[in-house]
Amino acid sequence: MPVGSLESTYTDIVTSVFSTPIAFKAWFATAAAILAIVQVLTGDRIFGKLQRFVPVAPPKVNRVHRWSGRLAVLATIPVAFHCIFILGFQTTDARVFAHSLLGSFVYGVLAVKLWYVHDRDHPRWLVPLAGGTLFTVLVALWSTSSLWYFTEVRFGF
Repeated sequence: MPVGSLESTYTDIVTSVFSTPIAFKAWFATAAAILAIVQVLTGDRIFGKLQRFVPVAPPKVNRVHRWSGRLAVLATIPVAFHCIFILGFQTTDARVFAHSLLGSFVYGVLAVKLWYVHDRDHPRWLVPLAGGTLFTVLVALWSTSSLWYFTEVRFGF
């Protein structure tokens, strides 16, 4: 399938709900960022922190952490698809260049974080370090895209 028809099909699908594909990306990235905040809060609770602020018992908080992570990754997939296959790596200005660089790293950081979660042969402190790094990359991505879109272009669907 040629990229032109792929772009057209993608645009037709996302503009059935959103005004533009960029608005779609901004809102889905915002959903991922909100879920990333849930990830940080529940991750801190799993490691024994924030017990007053996240009063959820460990078996339940683990499920919330896993599902919010799954949903966050799921929300990023159509955004990444648009960025990779339709827009590509761009260097038009500093914001776009920074966003392209951060976008290039996000799934690598995610893979490292998931590897540390499932591998038991490492110091325990590496899991929150990897999670915090992933959160930082996601917030920086959101800041260079969705925040910019909402403040400089328009706030809406």
